[in-house]
Amino acid sequence: MKMKNILLISILLLSNILFAHTINYDKVILRHWNIEKEKKSIDGSFYMYKNGNVFIEDANNVVVHFALASFSKEDQAFALSKNKWVEQLNKQMVVEPAKSAELNNFRNYKAWFVTLLIVLLAAMMYIFVDRKKLKKVYPIISIMVLLILVSFTIKRAGRQMMSTTNPLFIDSAFTPFRPAINTYWNTTYFYVESQGIPLHQMMVGISNHGWQQQVPIPQCYIGTNAWPIPLNPVIAAIPVPVDSIHFTRGAIAIAANGVPIFNVHTNTGVDSYLDGQLDNFGGHCGRADDYHYHIAPLNLYSLTSSTLPCAFGLDGFAVYGSLEPDGTPMGVLDANHGHYGTNGVYHYHGTPAAPYMIANMVGQVTEDATHQLIPQAVAHPVRPGLTPLGGALITNCTANAANNGYTLIYTLSGQSDSIVYSWTPAGVYTFHFYTPALTTSAYNGFTPCSITTSVKEIISEDNSIMIYPNPAKESFSIHLSDTINEKDIRNVSIYSLVGELIYKADYNKQNVDIRNLAKGIYIVKVQLLNNQITKKLIVQ
Repeated sequence: MKMKNILLISILLLSNILFAHTINYDKVILRHWNIEKEKKSIDGSFYMYKNGNVFIEDANNVVVHFALASFSKEDQAFALSKNKWVEQLNKQMVVEPAKSAELNNFRNYKAWFVTLLIVLLAAMMYIFVDRKKLKKVYPIISIMVLLILVSFTIKRAGRQMMSTTNPLFIDSAFTPFRPAINTYWNTTYFYVESQGIPLHQMMVGISNHGWQQQVPIPQCYIGTNAWPIPLNPVIAAIPVPVDSIHFTRGAIAIAANGVPIFNVHTNTGVDSYLDGQLDNFGGHCGRADDYHYHIAPLNLYSLTSSTLPCAFGLDGFAVYGSLEPDGTPMGVLDANHGHYGTNGVYHYHGTPAAPYMIANMVGQVTEDATHQLIPQAVAHPVRPGLTPLGGALITNCTANAANNGYTLIYTLSGQSDSIVYSWTPAGVYTFHFYTPALTTSAYNGFTPCSITTSVKEIISEDNSIMIYPNPAKESFSIHLSDTINEKDIRNVSIYSLVGELIYKADYNKQNVDIRNLAKGIYIVKVQLLNNQITKKLIVQ
């Protein structure tokens, strides 16, 4: 009898060790929000706080947003407290390598201890328990072993699914390049929409190694064809090399300006940079006339902060330049061309020398049969590929006045030549070639698209004045916080992105009529007595 009690206690102790974890079930409670500025209310749960707006999800899973200043004081305090909690939660990063090793060692010791305990229990049962009675407990023992294995599997899977990336952090890297790009995210991916066209000059500097008469055409990396960055990257057991075999088709990363980055190795195995196939910024065009980089876009640091990522690998990890995220000089890099930061999160670094950016994919990725990392966005060609022009040197590539085409100039055998091309809103692409004789080719391709930047207050961080609604169709109003006196507002102006004054009027508390404005992005300036606040307006 005592032996049975010992066995029972041992089994219970073993179960307690293996299944000692807490399961929480959160009940979703809809909050009653009072929107005093509009004299209405809404029932829903807090979704997020972003750029001065509170996003609320109602009972039908529809997400709406209102300016923080439009809520009651109580609701404002609640939203800010929830946002603070979310920020603290997002700061939870993966464990540093040293700590991770210690934790893994502890888990290994625990596994060995459990295994030894099972063996001892089995031996005790075999020696002290009646063999006939032992047959009756075989099913129980089998169930216990199965539960043990399931427990280890669940815990291991749970650790792999831990979110390691704050989407607001990723968003900060892309902010300097708006409105040329747009970003959004769900629980799985952070998406980047762009046309793949940088602000710097393209193609100039491509030398004599078989330029295939490819030219840059804006692509439609939007909607379901946006660039996906995993929000829950998982460290790969064995990183896959970025070499002349793997990932020789398609992109391996997306630059902060929305331009994709390919493997530096071509499908013939050569280093495209050393072979002279890239322009002065490390890019060129593919067979779909899609512009992309093949090395780290370190040139972007002239347009963004030196401590922000210049790109993100499609495995979910950031790419920095010569500085660490904290502003200190780049540390020693590992074989993957990166390392763990002081916060315990892995990141890559871009350098002027090989391997330039990513030597091995540290995050778990999927490579298809064509040696392309998936999922990723796809470029769409509008014409067949042409033959290489060996010996050609591209000297200029300039956009036309209508911003719907380019003139590309090159030299070949001492003679200057050019390709002049453009496209229509309907998707007709026309190319004019001037050698050996003037020829014109027209193709029916995809309809050109535009990037509609989501509501993001990148012009001014001052949230004492908000524009609502935004995006707007017919009119918008100006919402003031308690820190602004209406008497201090002098006038409201609307400018185009090139600085053209479109509208200006004294502030009269009424809605601003925008029915005469074309769809697009505008800048709204609110002139105060001693200050000026600038906001962005999207007209749909």
